[in-house]
Amino acid sequence: MEATYSLSPEQVAFYEENGYLHLPGVLSREEATAYREEAHALIRRLAQARGGEDALNAAWGSSRALTDLPPKLLHCHNVQYHSAAFTRLLCDPRLTDRIACLIGPNIQLHHTKLFIKPPEQGAPFPLHQDYPYFPHAKHTMLAAIFFFEDTPVERGCLCVIPGSHKLGPLPHIPEGGWHLPLEQYPLEAAVPIPVEAGDVVVFNYLTIHGSGVNRTQEARTTLLVQMRDPTDFPTQAVHLSRGQGLMLRGIDPTADADPDTSSRSRYLSQLSHANRTPE
Repeated sequence: MEATYSLSPEQVAFYEENGYLHLPGVLSREEATAYREEAHALIRRLAQARGGEDALNAAWGSSRALTDLPPKLLHCHNVQYHSAAFTRLLCDPRLTDRIACLIGPNIQLHHTKLFIKPPEQGAPFPLHQDYPYFPHAKHTMLAAIFFFEDTPVERGCLCVIPGSHKLGPLPHIPEGGWHLPLEQYPLEAAVPIPVEAGDVVVFNYLTIHGSGVNRTQEARTTLLVQMRDPTDFPTQAVHLSRGQGLMLRGIDPTADADPDTSSRSRYLSQLSHANRTPE
């Protein structure tokens, strides 16, 4: 399919070498503000329906090692089931055309995740790879994070270790959220990526990354979109979600989804069957 947007050869080379890429101005500041309002309205609806914000707190237990404040991180998976505005954003060619330059013309959704780091106590993320949560065979899996406000270091910006994707999968500590040993991988060792409202940061799921505490008086609002080449199959039937498998660009050449109402993944069905313990 013909692309409207693209990355330069230099940008592609930077991603391949460093495992991440900062894309300034993917959205206008006005669009970013509108999505920020949409995100906060969604969290208010969820909190009202579920008895308060405590039900939405996704702060890792391990984050307590990085802050003296009670960590708080409001979240929502699969935002496309809550707001049509986010559904449209997932397929926006300003995103998908550029991602196609990195993983190929066919782009499949794995999941989305909205995060709001509240003022002053917005929880940090210790350094980690995303690989342990959803390992895949070809390692095409990447995340694109939309930033809906200016996010300097003090607002808890994303931090990465450039080139760390070349290390391959690393052993993680599962307690308190999959993370790397804090003494060996302190957050201070990573490179912060301050951004402006409307920017997107893309990184491979093997790239070591984390983020700091939001120490400002304003919330930090982001939307993470996790994507893959549809021919890159998971090696474990884990982190399954309702929205997984949606095509954001192009086609699925493997015709993996069943044609009946379940649209069940043929590959995952076979994987689950193969992993069953014989009776």
